[in-house]
Amino acid sequence: MPRIIPIKDLKNTGMISKMCKELNEPVFVTKNGYGEIVLMSMKMYEEKMYIHDIYAKLAVSESEVVAGKTKNAKESLKRIREKHHV
Repeated sequence: MPRIIPIKDLKNTGMISKMCKELNEPVFVTKNGYGEIVLMSMKMYEEKMYIHDIYAKLAVSESEVVAGKTKNAKESLKRIREKHHV
């Protein structure tokens, strides 16, 4: 279940930092009852960015497949072996 805190609680930075690390999920901060910002641990941020990077690379790969920018793996390996006499 997501943790939601009011913006006034940001005064206690130690508690917020500990909460972010322990929950391993984002902490949502509200102002006047509306979502304002989201906090997360550095570890969680890095994991999210890593996953985002993978999805971005997969999207590029899929668009290349759709555009026909791929080559047959067996034929490509055969040409490489011939070129390098392997």
